[in-house]
Amino acid sequence: MLFWVIVKVGIRSLLANKLRSLLAMLGIIIGVGAVISMLAIGAGAKQSVLARISAMGTNLLIIRPGQSGSHGVASGTQQNLTLADAEAVLAEAKGIRRLAPVVNGSAQVKYLNRNTRSNVTGTSITWLGIRDFSIDKGRSFTEQEVENGSRVAIIGPVTAENLLGFNDPVGEVVKVKGMSFTVVGVLTAKGDQGWFNPDDQVIVPYTVAMKQLFGLDYLREIDIQAQDGFDLTALQDDVTSVLRKRHRIPENSDLDFEIRNQADMIRATTDITKTFTYLLGGIASISLLVGGIGIMNIMLVTVTERTREIGVRMAIGAKRSNIRTQFLIESMILSGLGGLLGSAAGVLGARIIAAASPFPAAVEWSGVLLAISFSAMVGIFFGWYPARRAAALDPIESLRYE
Repeated sequence: MLFWVIVKVGIRSLLANKLRSLLAMLGIIIGVGAVISMLAIGAGAKQSVLARISAMGTNLLIIRPGQSGSHGVASGTQQNLTLADAEAVLAEAKGIRRLAPVVNGSAQVKYLNRNTRSNVTGTSITWLGIRDFSIDKGRSFTEQEVENGSRVAIIGPVTAENLLGFNDPVGEVVKVKGMSFTVVGVLTAKGDQGWFNPDDQVIVPYTVAMKQLFGLDYLREIDIQAQDGFDLTALQDDVTSVLRKRHRIPENSDLDFEIRNQADMIRATTDITKTFTYLLGGIASISLLVGGIGIMNIMLVTVTERTREIGVRMAIGAKRSNIRTQFLIESMILSGLGGLLGSAAGVLGARIIAAASPFPAAVEWSGVLLAISFSAMVGIFFGWYPARRAAALDPIESLRYE
């Protein structure tokens, strides 16, 4: 009962000086709002980056030739990945769901009087599933078309728009490096990935790409999708063992190829974005500390102004612990209410940032609870000294205070 009486007295005291109380809370409001907004930006950036990586495919291993050179100086990319390597990996490594040989390059693509420069990928029909592509219009090419070296192509929606506008490209003939290809399908849009736009490309059978378009007898990369639940690291070790044997590389020698593990990429990206989020949150937390100092300043002024009131309360039987609790509760009310208002401001600010700028923002309620908890801790920490000072006043001297 006494506790709630102390709370009511504290609220009445704060309401008696509304403007001063609001100004004291302002630092906490700004601090909590800044922390929530910055954490939301960090979380949004993390989701955006992970979505871009996931758009490349899931459970993915990418095998690429290593760098050539001598004495630690790289002079180019080795030409040592072959179709035979891809077939051996598929036959001997365990846990593979799909595998696709890949050759690629940039080429001029024309349709009538329109032309554009796009990335051209030569691969098998399994590549679409590995890289999580789907067909929006038309169809994919078939295994028979790959084996026969048929000049068929699947194009991205951006390439289709650049060449044909809004007309249906399925069945039309486009020229890639002067060679005619029949468009059999259009990819579903994925969105620009920054360093590479998957919507602006032409996909053709690897047999045509290797023999006719690029004149290559080696692969640029081999893409592998692991079976669901299979350990990517174990699969990577198997693939390394197979290629080491085929390329006759001794155990203690450097590999002439490299394997990129998507799980490692996601883990590294998560660590980077987490550090980025902590940095933003740490910078924003500084304003919370400033707000706490403001509360301490206001509470010290309040103690001085209410010295006589404190003396009267002690004279009629109030204990020092009651006085200390009263001022500590007032400090917590300021910081707690400021934390709630700051949370609302932070959530609103995050949504405004996401709507008005290219920066993604995703509010995580764990971050909101963390900010409110921290603001409450700030109120206790910075309110303790004024409360202790009020409780330490001498009752007789307080009654004499003018």
